[in-house]
Amino acid sequence: MSRLATGGRIDRSRPLSFSFDGKTYLGFVGDTLASALLANDVRLVGRSFKYHRPRGIFSAGSEEPNALVELRTGARREPNTRATTVELFDGLVAQSQNRWPSLDFDLLSVNGLLSPILGAGFYYKTFMWPAAFWEKLYEPVIRRAAGLGRAAEGEDPDSYEKTHAFCDVLVIGGGAAGLAAALSAARSGARVIIADEDFALGGRLLSEKTLIDDAPSASFAAKAEAELASLPNVRILTRTTVFGVYDSGIYGALERVSDHRPAPEPFLPRQRYWKITAKRAVLAAGAFDRPIVFGGNDRPGVMSAQALRTYAVRYGVAPGSNAVLFANNDYAWLAALDAAEAGVPLTAVVDVRGAVDQALVSRAKAFGAQVILGGEVVATTGKVLSSVIVRSGGREETIATQVLAISGGTTPNLHLTSHFGSRPTYDADLAAFVPATPPPGLAVAGAAGGRFTLDAVLRDGAERGAAAATEAGFAAKAIAVPKTDDQPSGISAFWQVKGARGLSFVDFQNDVSAKDVGIAHREGYRSVELLKRYTTLGMATDQGKNSNVTGLAIMAELTGQGIGETGTTLFRPPYSPVALGAIAGHHRGKDFRPTRPTPTHQWAARHGAVFVEAGQWLRAQYFPKSGEKEWLESVVREVKATRSSVGLIDVSTFGKIDVQGPDAAVFLDRVYINTFSSLSVGKARYGVMLREDGIVMDDGTTARLEPDHFIMTTTTANAAKVFQHLEFCLQVLWPELDVQLASVSEQWAQISISGPKSREVLAKVVDANVDVSGEALPYMGVLQASVMGGVKARIFRLSFAGELGYEIAVSASHGEELTRALMSAGEPFGITPYGTEALAVMRIEKGHVSGSELNGQTTARDLGLGRMASTKKDYIGRVMAGRPGMVDPNRPTLAGFKPVDRTKRLRAGAHFLPVGAEAKMENDQGYMTSAAFSPTLDHWIGLGLIARGPDRWGERVRACDPVRGEDIEVEICDPAFVDPKGERLRG
Repeated sequence: MSRLATGGRIDRSRPLSFSFDGKTYLGFVGDTLASALLANDVRLVGRSFKYHRPRGIFSAGSEEPNALVELRTGARREPNTRATTVELFDGLVAQSQNRWPSLDFDLLSVNGLLSPILGAGFYYKTFMWPAAFWEKLYEPVIRRAAGLGRAAEGEDPDSYEKTHAFCDVLVIGGGAAGLAAALSAARSGARVIIADEDFALGGRLLSEKTLIDDAPSASFAAKAEAELASLPNVRILTRTTVFGVYDSGIYGALERVSDHRPAPEPFLPRQRYWKITAKRAVLAAGAFDRPIVFGGNDRPGVMSAQALRTYAVRYGVAPGSNAVLFANNDYAWLAALDAAEAGVPLTAVVDVRGAVDQALVSRAKAFGAQVILGGEVVATTGKVLSSVIVRSGGREETIATQVLAISGGTTPNLHLTSHFGSRPTYDADLAAFVPATPPPGLAVAGAAGGRFTLDAVLRDGAERGAAAATEAGFAAKAIAVPKTDDQPSGISAFWQVKGARGLSFVDFQNDVSAKDVGIAHREGYRSVELLKRYTTLGMATDQGKNSNVTGLAIMAELTGQGIGETGTTLFRPPYSPVALGAIAGHHRGKDFRPTRPTPTHQWAARHGAVFVEAGQWLRAQYFPKSGEKEWLESVVREVKATRSSVGLIDVSTFGKIDVQGPDAAVFLDRVYINTFSSLSVGKARYGVMLREDGIVMDDGTTARLEPDHFIMTTTTANAAKVFQHLEFCLQVLWPELDVQLASVSEQWAQISISGPKSREVLAKVVDANVDVSGEALPYMGVLQASVMGGVKARIFRLSFAGELGYEIAVSASHGEELTRALMSAGEPFGITPYGTEALAVMRIEKGHVSGSELNGQTTARDLGLGRMASTKKDYIGRVMAGRPGMVDPNRPTLAGFKPVDRTKRLRAGAHFLPVGAEAKMENDQGYMTSAAFSPTLDHWIGLGLIARGPDRWGERVRACDPVRGEDIEVEICDPAFVDPKGERLRG
């Protein structure tokens, strides 16, 4: 065991049991998975992506590149979780990933032997020959090897939430700077939110041995948190990562509400997505160590100096029996000395600088450490680190150690400052990139802004917090900065050891080596953006936190430019991975796309309807009766009843858009291919709407209720799309038009009755003073009247079924009442309710186009509607619809189809081929868009698109359906199978 006998902020009285790769271990409350693994001497935790090299725990925070594990099992399994950020809980189950058959013996580690040919850009240069091998060998192998971890295969059983918060000052980070900023702002009365990704506030204060006002730094953190928690104007969000900065002072944050439990408690989400709107914000996200590039720097046992201190001081863990430090800065010395004071033996300190603050040297020697100045670590040994080879003064020596703490300097955690496109600038004195121009309203405090000593961090945080509150409208003062010890902060820029032995890695997660950066330079990929993509440097979950600066520095040296001139890539949200479930929140399944019942849903259910989802609506598909063995029997009965007497259907799902204003008629002329300004009040007209590319977007009827008032109907599926299109036209294309739009689909119930007895049924429902005779309400006429004793209604004489028909619109609350009244009035005539299946049959019999024909690929001319297009006005899509390809006489156009053998069944999707032609693409002439059994004709019929359709009536072709193995001879005919002259419709 590597648990120190004393110390740490863990609760040793509360042990926790967990498993890793099937083996059970013990940890304590307050541990992370990483600290608990190290405490149990588990140092090999994963394998790298490309070479499958053994990897250990490198850091102690969200910048961890190596220790990516799978958590939990079954439907809750989650891959690529950083062990360094996983709060330990009893019963936690974790597994290593990216290895086979085991972590200790991974066969794919043979990739390391292929590293000479798997360098930067190898995927662009290999797998090219022979071409036949791509599908048979290369692609299957690459797909099997790609990715890290395994996603859960079952449906996620947990819930997620979205919420909004508003504050005057948002403080991002709960370390020294963040606490000081929050206190300054909160004491002014400003509403403050402080968010930190850790499960405890304090940041580095929890891991340092520094004194604040002669007390441990952790005591200051505890007192500050207690004061903030006591203030009513402060909200503390722990386990919360602010991952993105957006317009108007909006910040995205992810709170891990239940990730520290085996499963969420009842009524609690697993994670919560916060959208925080802040007048001002302070970024106090701290900084982290970056690695030095040398031979074998990725070996398990190599970790950052900050991580060594954190595990020793905060978690009471010695990551090994002894430690060696390799660094170029004073802060790393302080970290190693704090670890030594906590109980981790410090064997040696290797610093590339020739001179170091004497106080640091004296402290190191007091712990018995060998101090080597002007030295370098050139290599490491052991599958898990056992020794390091140090070069100094022209000679080399081997030093036995289990831990090598490295630090190439401190990198400010400035990701959020570049989310608006601002590139960080290089500060040569700090050997680091610092924020340039943060997003509006965001100030940067403490180490995130390049101020690393504790005194400077506290002072800067206090001042930035007070300034933020003042800018938000409060009289704020910076808190009195407590007394801290002076800390040395010297650094000498150093990036890689020249002449190192073995592979020297820049990016641990993606196996990008210094050699790969050299290849990118040699092959011309020198731009920072090209370097990233050619080598995969800083991609995937790492997002460049550890690797970017070092990789760019090496490229700068190769190009002979300064690091500042070479520049850095931009960081984009999210700062760390965010689960799609958290972004979706409750919007999944029916909560994402809720089913919308029609106004007559309950009535239809009582009458035995079978329902079907039609877009977002739940519609009656058919109404089976006792003795009917299959759905087709019900549909045949419904069609026959409607055509012989009267049928009823709820068509409330059609989109309904209210169009009003002095320019309403002009507007409709511009969006429809036909003219609506000439439409009389009290009349309706069928219209076709095109996209800008000349393709049909939608069709429907529009009625003129008043000179400046129209009501438009759309297909069910396209209602939202059409409304969006109309709004775009008004707001962007023609803002000068005085027109207002309102979607009223849900406000009106619309019931259709069709059939030769429909007028007699309607006459019983309208009020006594309403005349619905053929003369008073002709075909395509519209009447604003009242029904059922004073209920306001709109009555449209039109029918999708091709029979005499009416659509009666009343307020949605009266929809079921109207249906009951119509059914009662139609009882003497045998009125029959019918569903979408019967409606589809009747529209195919009539030759009406619908969704299958309005498929986003057809023009008005293709659908036989070309003559509707006005030649006297302009409209959206007119020019593009006239392109040569759109008017080619050989384009597939609408036609009807009958099987030559009337007993044969037609299938939608079957392709048309000449009789006797081979079934191949070269002979394809079109396809069947819709098919149905026609009770009126007593055989199957279909609509389809076939080359020169209207010119080929009477010709025979084959309907070939290779999917179902069918090949049927059909006759091309008029698409209007029933009542082609419209005599029933106008009767």
